[in-house]
Amino acid sequence: MNAFNAIGLFSKQEGETVEATLRLLWDYLSARHYAVYATEIPASLLNIPATDELVLARQIDLAIVVGGDGTLLSAGRLLTAYSVPILGVNLGRVGFLVDISPSEMLIQLEKILNGEFIEEPRCLLQASAWRGAEQLGENIALNDVVLHARHQIRMIEFTTYINGHFVNTQRADGMIIATPTGSTAYALSSGGPIIYPSMDATLLVPICPHTLSSRPLLVPNQNQIEIKLGSQRSVDSRVSFDGHQNIDLQSDDRLVIKAYPEKMRLLHPQHYDYYHILRTKLHWGTQL
Repeated sequence: MNAFNAIGLFSKQEGETVEATLRLLWDYLSARHYAVYATEIPASLLNIPATDELVLARQIDLAIVVGGDGTLLSAGRLLTAYSVPILGVNLGRVGFLVDISPSEMLIQLEKILNGEFIEEPRCLLQASAWRGAEQLGENIALNDVVLHARHQIRMIEFTTYINGHFVNTQRADGMIIATPTGSTAYALSSGGPIIYPSMDATLLVPICPHTLSSRPLLVPNQNQIEIKLGSQRSVDSRVSFDGHQNIDLQSDDRLVIKAYPEKMRLLHPQHYDYYHILRTKLHWGTQL
């Protein structure tokens, strides 16, 4: 009995390599009588009818993402609410999330389709922006929610509360609120630690803080984080979700961040080793 029946193909990229990979997947899955659907870009490359993303999310029981980590982030934000497991084929550069290479794709895919895989839950964040009692917007993020100045390189002042408890008031270029998945993204380049991806935790990393005593802070992701922009420095700010879906902010606006109730279901081959990925991608042990 197959572990999956209806499969969706996702990609945000175009080009010969992407098209060849998608064609290989389509031919393989179709020959084995799987129901295969595709979003707009894969469908155009394969010359088949496209399926709307929200419709597709309700129809499939496995998503195969072809591209880089950014493509998987987009698919993850869509599919987590529908509890659809996701498998990533790496055509990008870094590939912390998409860990199957095209050269071994069909070998690994056969095993995964037969139920031989590791499933890893990944946390997401849900954040809302407020101006007094008015909600300015809300969105989710798989990597990070980032508060930063909007138009110019200037420090902003903000106060952080966790579960209603005052933490500190600081001046910085901004704040990164990251999941363990996002700990190897913007948070890492800002001096944050690497967190094992299946942990239930949230990371707060100030961006270029105006003090030598500021340090990253790791808290359980059951905590609610609130960040209030100060009124002393009137700097227009913005909050971004995985680098997209910006909401503009001003003095005294608030961000409320908490764990998204559902977790992304990320599938790996049975030989998956996170530490091997870290060694490879971060060039640990490389002689200078």
